[in-house]
Amino acid sequence: MAWKTLDDMALDGKTVLCRVDINVPMEAGRVTDATRVEKIVPTVFDILAKGGRPVLLAHFDRPKGKVVPEMSLRHVQPALEAALGRAVIFMERPDRASIDALPQDAVILVENTRFSPMEETNDPVMARFLAGLGDVFCNDAFSAAHRAHASTEGVAHLLPNCAGRLMAAELKALEAALGSPARPVVAVVGGAKVSTKLELLGNLVAKVDYLVIGGGMANTFLVAQGVEVGKSLAERDMAPTAREILDKAKAAGCRIILPIDVVVARAFAANAPHETVPATACPADAMILDAGPATIAVIVDAFLASKTLIWNGPLGAFELTPFDRATVGVARTAAQLTRDGHLISVAGGGDTVAALNQAGVAEDFTFISTAGGAFLEWMEGKELPGVAALRA
Repeated sequence: MAWKTLDDMALDGKTVLCRVDINVPMEAGRVTDATRVEKIVPTVFDILAKGGRPVLLAHFDRPKGKVVPEMSLRHVQPALEAALGRAVIFMERPDRASIDALPQDAVILVENTRFSPMEETNDPVMARFLAGLGDVFCNDAFSAAHRAHASTEGVAHLLPNCAGRLMAAELKALEAALGSPARPVVAVVGGAKVSTKLELLGNLVAKVDYLVIGGGMANTFLVAQGVEVGKSLAERDMAPTAREILDKAKAAGCRIILPIDVVVARAFAANAPHETVPATACPADAMILDAGPATIAVIVDAFLASKTLIWNGPLGAFELTPFDRATVGVARTAAQLTRDGHLISVAGGGDTVAALNQAGVAEDFTFISTAGGAFLEWMEGKELPGVAALRA
């Protein structure tokens, strides 16, 4: 592993700047999903166990360099205290003397780093200021690692650095899935648009053995092959690009799996009247909302033939019953194969996690990434600034 972890660092008596992601959803001033807060607990406890004093750096929402009271991390403090089972000291304007005056086992939460315009521009002045608050930098925010910000990248060059427990687990899982995976590898890529995942598809066809394309983007590939898709969501102007990806996959020996049968409806609504037809026979007045049972069987066969699965994006309109059937069915098969030790399964992205939770199988996957953009950029083969800085 090219980066250090907490196990490699001497922390006794040290102040540890720890970049975390606690950018959680809120309603009426209360955290509605504390998953991200709970995920950082092992890192905080390990810093304390090694005699370190954790100073947590984080952003919350998008204040765009201005102080926005409703985006203060004060609102997250109660959820953080509940997760840790102890008091957390909030610092609106941190300074080293105030931090040093606190007990060594204090946990400190610094105000939203994005309240300063210097954060997102990765201003060296802010990086130096942050570095002055601690002795060691620990990055536990993989989900923000694709951003070269002062608190994710700049400060890492100024202090001895390491990956936190969540960051290390994420990097290990992604390396196992794409870096040196157990083969064959199958990737599932879904979602609405080909245009948003061009680099991802281009990178994957050279790295995986099977590529399952679902959701609205599958319709674009069907159009590229001369198939009429009625009123379905499709980027017809992307057809030439889709054909290029198909050609690239063929040259690389990657088998692309597209729907061979589809579930169609006349309305985009839950429980809308629907029917299953061959992918080549979508009625002109209907739209494709899910993959059919024959397609599910082909995907399952690919899973059975594979050792590693990478998943980003649903196979259909999973938020509407019964058009979640393909996503849920395939997810449950992947979960069973993972439980049986047949498959290493790694998934990431907001819609993907929501779909796996809906299927009741999120706990059964080998690893589920908390990251959205960072997970995608890793899959695209890009180097993430926050990760690269840890190697420095």
